[in-house]
Amino acid sequence: MEITPKLVKDLRDRTGAGMMDCKRALEEAKGSLEEAEKVLRKQDKVKAAKKAGRAANQGCIHSYIHPGARIGVLVEVNCETDFAASSDEFQALAKDLAMHIAAADPRFIARDEVTQAIIDSEREIYRAQVQAMGKPPQVVDKIVEGKMTSFFSEACLLDQPFVKDTAMPVKARIEATIAKIGENVQVRRFARFKLGEEAATIAVAKPLAEDAAN
Repeated sequence: MEITPKLVKDLRDRTGAGMMDCKRALEEAKGSLEEAEKVLRKQDKVKAAKKAGRAANQGCIHSYIHPGARIGVLVEVNCETDFAASSDEFQALAKDLAMHIAAADPRFIARDEVTQAIIDSEREIYRAQVQAMGKPPQVVDKIVEGKMTSFFSEACLLDQPFVKDTAMPVKARIEATIAKIGENVQVRRFARFKLGEEAATIAVAKPLAEDAAN
């Protein structure tokens, strides 16, 4: 299939990737926009993985008040330099994350912040539910693990489906920004307030070893 300029532009509009990256992705995907988008997302994951260990001590604290003033969010998003922090791409990410947190109400940032006690409790509940359904013992563990995956996708910010594009997790939205600005990006912490609740939902990321040393 011919890779036309219009096809390249369509992919760029969908992903925000560079023109040459879009052209190469379309060539690899034989002209399929959906497959080319998957190619670009895989590339974002590779780029993000290479930068994951780099210290990110700059960034911004973004605030969001939902219409009606009943839900508010503060989120700290970090990158490596002031230059990147002031970029349109980074500021758009911070805004998107604050809006997402307001809508999706995550309890944690990442899976590794869920305590073992909570994990054990959830597994115990799911196991009892599955056993009560009369499922054979050999499939109980598989079903329980599937329910745990669902639990993480509901409770952890990075695993949640991104509210503006539920086909991808929040982590992929962050990885796309990393690929664009060329720096490590982390969600450091957030607080979500809902009118009338006794306490805010607060999550703080575990510090990277490089950050802790600084």
